[in-house]
Amino acid sequence: MRDYATAVAWYEQLLGGAPTFLPNDVEAVWELGEHQFLYTEVVPAHAGHAQHTLFVDDFDAVLRAIAERGLVPAVQETYENGVRHATFFDPDGNEVSYGGASLE
Repeated sequence: MRDYATAVAWYEQLLGGAPTFLPNDVEAVWELGEHQFLYTEVVPAHAGHAQHTLFVDDFDAVLRAIAERGLVPAVQETYENGVRHATFFDPDGNEVSYGGASLE
């Protein structure tokens, strides 16, 4: 990421809360589940190159909660095998996607 404050605010909106801990003034960490963390760091030369996919049990509920916080996916699709996928882009263009099984 290039701008710490902008990125942290966006990830708070996406993930629904403040970072779990801040190791220093250029890093932020969210605990998403037991032993599951999303980590961000200010590294301007690498901004916009990350791709993350988080698989969730209740895809629809997660997307509804994110929408209630004001974000909508840039891309949403369902693959032939029934896996659903929604992609969000942070302010630097890093990709954070959610995946889940189809309820059908």
